[in-house]
Amino acid sequence: MAAAALKAQLNALLDSMFATGIVDEGFQHLRSVEQEGFLAQVINIFLHDADNILHEIARLLNLPVVNFGRVGALVHELKGCSGSVVAKKVNLSCTHFRQFYEAESKEGCLMALDLVRNEFYEVFNKLQTMMQLEQQIAAMGPQ
Repeated sequence: MAAAALKAQLNALLDSMFATGIVDEGFQHLRSVEQEGFLAQVINIFLHDADNILHEIARLLNLPVVNFGRVGALVHELKGCSGSVVAKKVNLSCTHFRQFYEAESKEGCLMALDLVRNEFYEVFNKLQTMMQLEQQIAAMGPQ
């Protein structure tokens, strides 16, 4: 595929991510940082950390007695983590999650966890696709 077509595909993906609220305008600032590999590094850290946090929240919610304080701390950590890549939908779903761990509702927390996971994996897939397109474009060299 020609570089122009890959760039058009990348731009369409980015436009879609902004239009659907997956990321907000701060993401554009991250993309503009000139340091080589900076965005990819930030994204990879976010994806790794967020995935680990989600697994730990799920583990805690599957225990017979739930430590809602710890669940809340992890949700707060996930919210901060999502801020690093301005993952707007993940951030909003973490805000929604708060009402359930504060009410100590295991059922509500499980429902909120499903929502956060769905939002995270949507972001995960879009960011992975974006990075793959950028790598393909870079591999083609200067145009």
